[in-house]
Amino acid sequence: MGANYSATLHEAHNMPTTPQIKRSQVNAFHSSTKWKLHFDSLKDTNKLVVIDFTATWCGPCKYMEPVINDFAAKYTDVEFVKIDVDELMDVAQEYGVQAMPLFVLIRKGKVVDKIVGADKDGLQKKIVKHRASLY
Repeated sequence: MGANYSATLHEAHNMPTTPQIKRSQVNAFHSSTKWKLHFDSLKDTNKLVVIDFTATWCGPCKYMEPVINDFAAKYTDVEFVKIDVDELMDVAQEYGVQAMPLFVLIRKGKVVDKIVGADKDGLQKKIVKHRASLY
């Protein structure tokens, strides 16, 4: 019985890692310098970037977190970035963040669209619209 129990624990432990390998991730930045370097590296690509401006105390932001994770898994050709406005105030100020969550869609270093609030369907429509112009 002990061997079966150990095997079951081992299998259960390994199961969650399999989907994560296939999933795109949401990149969180905690340094303005690292964000700037990453942003500069994306300027010359045609990749759509979705920046999620959030805060730990923001209820609607917490509601949108699993939604963004799902979108990152679904739209693996899109770069998803999470920036906490309290950590990177200079970046939030640069993008004129006044309400959260704020989603800023960027291509080639230029803002192509924005959406304010926990509008899951609206955000998905804008992602689909702007990633379609990739192809």
